[in-house]
Amino acid sequence: MTVLPEVLPDGLLAPRYDGLALSSVLPGAAGALGLDLTTATGTSSLRARADLGLPAADRVCVVLVDGLGHANLTERAGHAPFLRSLLGTSRVLTSSFPSTTAAAIGTFGTGTSPGRTGMLGYTQRDTVSGRLANMVSWEGAADPRDLQQEPPVLERLAEAGVEVSSVGPARFAGSGMTVAALRGARYLAAESIADRVDTVAFELTAPGIVYLYWGDVDKAGHHHGWRSRQWGDALSDLDRELGRLARSLPHGTLLIVTADHGMVDVDRSKRWDVAKTPELGRGVDLVGGEPRAVHVYARPDQSSSVAARWSSVLGDDAIVALREDAVAAGWFGPVADHVLPAIGDVVVAMRGRATVVDSRTQTAASLQLVGVHGSLTRTEMQVPLLVTTT
Repeated sequence: MTVLPEVLPDGLLAPRYDGLALSSVLPGAAGALGLDLTTATGTSSLRARADLGLPAADRVCVVLVDGLGHANLTERAGHAPFLRSLLGTSRVLTSSFPSTTAAAIGTFGTGTSPGRTGMLGYTQRDTVSGRLANMVSWEGAADPRDLQQEPPVLERLAEAGVEVSSVGPARFAGSGMTVAALRGARYLAAESIADRVDTVAFELTAPGIVYLYWGDVDKAGHHHGWRSRQWGDALSDLDRELGRLARSLPHGTLLIVTADHGMVDVDRSKRWDVAKTPELGRGVDLVGGEPRAVHVYARPDQSSSVAARWSSVLGDDAIVALREDAVAAGWFGPVADHVLPAIGDVVVAMRGRATVVDSRTQTAASLQLVGVHGSLTRTEMQVPLLVTTT
């Protein structure tokens, strides 16, 4: 039994893993540098460059702004005059499912899909220990090179002789996520956005590619909501420095700004806690994923009955699917055999601003988040592709 509709309801958007997709950005950048690469899912760097409309360049800066969805940016564009100036010629890309950093960074870094990378959400079942692994901290997860077996695009660029650098906080150097999805680059630690901009500008005095990550917009959204004053301030700070970056880069540098996902603010009247809702806990071993995109790991032979109960309890606030149906629908893109067991036996995509939490495994702080993401709404799934040549 499954309750996955043949066509997604209005307002929901299926992920894409080619064409105008987050997975095309780094392959497209490789194509702009003149390299002809093909990912395991068949994404050609030269085709990706054409799909994204990128010009040729010998210097490329790719900026990924965590949590800066296309709808979020356009509605709050008054806080971002530089980024707003690029919206007129921008393209809209589709993120991965789940639309969350842990999955999207794998897709972004390899040009493939969560079904190939095995990076499936904030938490997921480790197929060896059977316990939940955290895919951001990497606590409880397998060695990143074993879990994520696709060659990252930055690694392939470095092997081709391109100067490749990655700029981010010191704590991310050598982290599980960095090694899994973004290995191959020289990692340059810089904490403030101003220091990161200065580091990028220096690195691109010579030909090559630099990847810059910024997470404070997402952080503000989680704690205060994306319509908050704090979110607008975080966007303003970012915009000011990205404008300075564009003015600082050598003439002819290609600057690409994108994001991993968007964000919605929760409706606490539509939040279910598995720990306090017996029908959601029946027949379930583990609950992983995140509040907007849940991996439900059922006990043996309980998947169909678990799916039916979750569908009955959540009603119109969720799309509930058995693993095989979510895979067949392409939610995770092409799925490798070794990844399949890590996907929930039941996969739940929340609608509107509804969420599902599990207070047995989530921290008190995480239960209080205002801004969330992970599901299939256009606000979460669509991200901007902002491009300029300096």
